[in-house]
Amino acid sequence: MATFHLRPTQFVDTPVTHPDGSVARLAGGMLWFAAYEVIQGTTRSTIPVGDVGQLGAEAAAIHARVTASRPPLTIGERTLRFDQPVAAGILNVTPDSFSDGGKLQDDPEAAAAAGVAMAAAGAALIDVGGESTRPGAPLVWEGDEAKRVAPVVERLLRAGTLVSVDTRKGAVMEAALALGEVIVNDVSALLWDERAASIVARASVPVILMHSPDPRLGPHGGDGYANVLTEVYDWLEARIAAAVAAGIDRAKILVDPGIGFGKSLADNLALINGLSLFHGLGVPIMLGVSRKRLIGALSGEAPVAERLGGSIALAVKGAEAGVQVLRVHDVAETVQALRVWRGLHDRALVG
Repeated sequence: MATFHLRPTQFVDTPVTHPDGSVARLAGGMLWFAAYEVIQGTTRSTIPVGDVGQLGAEAAAIHARVTASRPPLTIGERTLRFDQPVAAGILNVTPDSFSDGGKLQDDPEAAAAAGVAMAAAGAALIDVGGESTRPGAPLVWEGDEAKRVAPVVERLLRAGTLVSVDTRKGAVMEAALALGEVIVNDVSALLWDERAASIVARASVPVILMHSPDPRLGPHGGDGYANVLTEVYDWLEARIAAAVAAGIDRAKILVDPGIGFGKSLADNLALINGLSLFHGLGVPIMLGVSRKRLIGALSGEAPVAERLGGSIALAVKGAEAGVQVLRVHDVAETVQALRVWRGLHDRALVG
């Protein structure tokens, strides 16, 4: 466990007007920063990025991970790049989806068509899920979940779409992987099913490890946090180490801080405001905040169907923190927002 944490801060529009060594590039992407917030327990201080070496070998190692480029992933014939933020389209095939009420269940043709449409609208990948993870959702038998997911994955792969499968069950992973190369997106960070890590390692496919307080009991447990930002970071760091020990290539690991999973509104806001800390893990970051309850809590209890504005605001916040993958329901609108954000950023680079 780290004795302290470093969060990139004081972002700048362009490195051109700053002396050499006074700013650093974040994760090989589009952002530059001039300082670190140093977090040691409840103590926080700020140092210029050029002084990070004075903190010793641990800080130098974190700095190297923060600034290292995230290599692209090749999945089948598709490539997923991390040098700018991209959208992952959410495709639920459950009867109790909180976002669409289950309208795509039992219709793999329509579900796959919806996924292809999201890809055409600019989604870099389509995240297919066959089990709801909303609070109170019933556990789905792995056979039923596989039957929901596999026909949709098969059609999407046939259409040439990059696919991730949102599941915590080994049998569902195997059913999807039997159809072709996919990314495994596990809300339990490979802890729910004891077979999951070996399945991912054997298939040599990318995996997304998401934080939840006690994933063996379900995604919405937990007793609260003393410091949610550093505790989630440390937990994800341990899960990365466990995945690597299980034979999974570190270069194929992504992390997700698990917004809304066993966390209070204050916890979620602290994580979103501190997102740049997670670059210290040295892997790409996925952020899933689309249509989530925190948006309603901040906007007069707006219902799920009326949370587009909040979803876009949080997506742009993620982009501004260097998040590489934004998991969203509203692909076209999010992609448009990211293109405008990038246009503004590109213009700022040239003055």
